[in-house]
Amino acid sequence: MDAKAAYDELIQRSREWSTLASCAALLSWDEQTYLPDGGSAFRGEQLGMLAGLEHERATDPRIEALLHSVEESDLIADPQAPEAVNVRELRRAFNRKAKLPRELVEELARVTSTAQHEWVAARRARDFPRFLPWLDRIVTLKRREAECVGHESGDLYDALLDEYEPGATAATLSTLFSGLRSDLIPLVQAIAGSSSRPDPSILRGTFPIETQRTLGELVAASIGFDFDRGRLDTSAHPFCSGIAPGDCRITTRYRPDDFEESFFGVLHEVGHGLYEQGLPPDRFGTPMGESVSLGIHESQSRLWENLVGRGRAFWIFWFPIVKRLFRGVLGSADLDKFHRAVNRVEPSLIRTQADEVTYNLHIMIRFDLERALLSGDLPPAELPGAWDDAYRRDLGVVAPDVADGCLQDVHWAAGLIGYFPTYSLGNVYAAQLFDAASRSLGDLDTLLSRGDTQPLLDCLRHRIHHHARRYRPADLIAEATGSAPDSRPLIQSLRSRYGDAYGLSGI
Repeated sequence: MDAKAAYDELIQRSREWSTLASCAALLSWDEQTYLPDGGSAFRGEQLGMLAGLEHERATDPRIEALLHSVEESDLIADPQAPEAVNVRELRRAFNRKAKLPRELVEELARVTSTAQHEWVAARRARDFPRFLPWLDRIVTLKRREAECVGHESGDLYDALLDEYEPGATAATLSTLFSGLRSDLIPLVQAIAGSSSRPDPSILRGTFPIETQRTLGELVAASIGFDFDRGRLDTSAHPFCSGIAPGDCRITTRYRPDDFEESFFGVLHEVGHGLYEQGLPPDRFGTPMGESVSLGIHESQSRLWENLVGRGRAFWIFWFPIVKRLFRGVLGSADLDKFHRAVNRVEPSLIRTQADEVTYNLHIMIRFDLERALLSGDLPPAELPGAWDDAYRRDLGVVAPDVADGCLQDVHWAAGLIGYFPTYSLGNVYAAQLFDAASRSLGDLDTLLSRGDTQPLLDCLRHRIHHHARRYRPADLIAEATGSAPDSRPLIQSLRSRYGDAYGLSGI
């Protein structure tokens, strides 16, 4: 078979099953935003059917023949050329999907669709036993998936992790997280012992939800989110869904007594959205039009949420605007006190509300627990107790009930075992990327204090977004920053910024 003809057919087929996946993504977005409760059961059937159709097309034996024809040709001589990247990644996806029975793929789609609705109801009722049968089924199904896929390390967890962060293993993450934990816990303890404390009372009051929504849309558009190609809605758990070229959807959630949750949630999801909107639209449906990993994706959201959004330079520009919008609460507030208040550090129960310093401790707890769930060392029924023990040990807090404990995240209900560690990888990558951007752009603080985020976005577009899947995640970070993934820039950044804020020296 002619290699060029085989390649063209591969790309056509790839775009067809990507279109099916985009239909499923749209249904999933609707499920989390506007679907009536009564439609949840049938939505599971819809998603199951689409997952089966996509799996059938993606594992068609014809794909193997097409890949074989191209892999023996000069078409992929340059490993970084779009053709070579597409073939390499299509081969990887085919090999993985071909190991999974269609009935397992469909069952996972059906079960996780219904389980997400049961999670919402169980969390609202603070009723873990209601969710337990679903968690048990999901763990069993994901263990079966891991057994089907396999991994050269022999660790079932690696088989799931590799889907989200290609090249990463539980062993390498354990080493990274051990170092992070040893650096973070003394920093948290030093901050807790400081007599210099921010005053969060200036953030207490009523923040009308419509005004919060206006502010979120304003800041999202200001830093580059294109509302002609995206939208902002509400959901129980904030997320970003890149459905198709020209259609990227983000969500947040609002509390009338707290503008921080929605504001920083919007910044976080906008970071994801900017990555989706920065991918080459003409390459949709191929690996060269897709994000490379969840860790890289998370680096974009955490960079905008924390490295930009919690910086003083950012608030030099935005604080006067926020004061005008919420004059009843913040009308007499001082910039320095406000900035310290939104950067306060205190061990908390909720991951999505965690401060920048303690956040990774939340992730490490989940990493340990889901590895234990998958291996069978932790029976699902014992999850609430194990969760409380870990939070007491690492953060010194215990949830009053499961809503603020082991039911606070939707991820396990969605079957996303192996996903959580990519959040901490994103923090590590984000610090490296921000440091590299600061060096290349010169006085980044001056730009941000003027509300000019375009140079930073252009830098990320050039160094991360347009590469799509050209490089493996670790290689992309090395290419973008000049050094391999390294947690030291993150620790140095936290020590510098929070050491100053809390009057600490020598940490």
